[in-house]
Amino acid sequence: MKIHIVQHDILTNRPEDNLQWMLAEIDSPQSREAMLTVFPACTLCGAPLFASVAYTDLQKRAQAALQELILHSEHRAFLVGMPLQIQDKGLCNAIVFVQNGAIRAVVTKKYLAPDEQRCFVRGEGVQVIEFHDQRLAIGFYEDLKELTKGHVEQPDIVVCCGCNVFDYRKPYRTRYRMSKIVEILNAGIVYVNRIGGEGPYLYAGGSLAMNAAGGVLSQQPYFEEACVTVDMQQLDTVEDEKPEAVELVYKALVTGLRDYFRKNGLRRAVLGLSGGIDSALVAALAVDALGPENVHGLLMPSQYSTDHSVRDAEDLAHNLGMSYDIVPIAPIFDQYRQALKPLFGDRAEDVTEENLQARVRGALLMAYANKFSALVLNTTNRSEAAMGYGTLYGDSCGALAVIGDLYKTEVYQLSEWINRDRVRIPVNSITKAPSAELRPGQKDSDSLPDYAVLDAILNLHLDEAMCEDEIVEEGYDRDLVATTLRKVRQNEWKRLQFAPQLKVSPVSFTLDRRWPIS
Repeated sequence: MKIHIVQHDILTNRPEDNLQWMLAEIDSPQSREAMLTVFPACTLCGAPLFASVAYTDLQKRAQAALQELILHSEHRAFLVGMPLQIQDKGLCNAIVFVQNGAIRAVVTKKYLAPDEQRCFVRGEGVQVIEFHDQRLAIGFYEDLKELTKGHVEQPDIVVCCGCNVFDYRKPYRTRYRMSKIVEILNAGIVYVNRIGGEGPYLYAGGSLAMNAAGGVLSQQPYFEEACVTVDMQQLDTVEDEKPEAVELVYKALVTGLRDYFRKNGLRRAVLGLSGGIDSALVAALAVDALGPENVHGLLMPSQYSTDHSVRDAEDLAHNLGMSYDIVPIAPIFDQYRQALKPLFGDRAEDVTEENLQARVRGALLMAYANKFSALVLNTTNRSEAAMGYGTLYGDSCGALAVIGDLYKTEVYQLSEWINRDRVRIPVNSITKAPSAELRPGQKDSDSLPDYAVLDAILNLHLDEAMCEDEIVEEGYDRDLVATTLRKVRQNEWKRLQFAPQLKVSPVSFTLDRRWPIS
């Protein structure tokens, strides 16, 4: 049996636009050669839909698009995902099986994610359908557990429609899961996943087909549109693609940035260039996603900035081919201090004045963004966000937190990977001690533990869900662990006011991990 696999980017809440590329795909020679064309889950309306799916106008538009697909499908067969009202049940996340110009079956999702539970009712799960003398088990990725439990009739081929949110572990877990299903069932499998970014959510693709012997018949690339027709009876296999996690994270962030701008009808980005590694990495990712002509940097030195920081920022801009301006903040900062002197009196300068400088920079960035129809890119990393190490309405401002889901040590790893062929990020930005440069001689280490130690503790607490005692048992100092976890808890309120962040970790702040703030 030949199956046509379509790995595509999908536009959320725009069934009419999705309909056009689906019609073109169904009419393609590759699709016509196949007996069945398989689209990803949630094809017509995209995902996540959140509250929008509850409105009947979207449901009606999706139904109209489905009818148009059926009308133009001739004697074809295909699977398409969409929200669907099921009589006597309610709104389900569904896969519609169309054959010969009619709906033959509707497969509804059983194991719903927490966000889906607010929108959809629980469905029936995987269905086995006779199709051209083959038993096809059709279902959502999350429902495949039903197959391995023996709750479903033995299939010849498993067809899995996915809409899987990316994290850097997911491709490896997915591949392992598909291999185990093939091994247990002795059946071939087709897994189709979407690509693209939808706000903070990223989708990697990586669609694949495996024969009943466990050989890989087709492996589609990550974060690229692709389609292929696969003969499930063929014996020839392909080389199994297993990219490094750091490469996947790079592709994920570039895709997320590009789609955030493209799908919102925007082109230009602006960010503050401090000469440090965080802003340097964000600038490099933005240039790769949007083009250097659409990325602008503001260098905003204070009286505490070092000469080498300005030089590092300028070198970065030259390396990347992006434009920049230098706007010293000392005169503005002095005016703030003079205006506040009647209120502050003779009180000594402290973190208040440090935060003022960050807020001056934030105001300048937002002003530039307003004037030139740009979006401010936030440069806060996950370690800083965890510890609340940043100024609210200052360096926390921005429309998108590009590296907000990367620990500081991961920022270094990705920066070095970007420099693997040539120096794009200045070496000094990578090797020098990180500093906010808000007071003389300031370094991050004045306020935070060494990042290698801090990130190890944060990983155990956030990603592995370990409590204080468990982390101490791993060999870390109790006082340090207690202080770190306390700061994580105390700064939940601050993180809730940060820009949306591109999700690349298994447990992302605000999307996956929420904590009471009082």
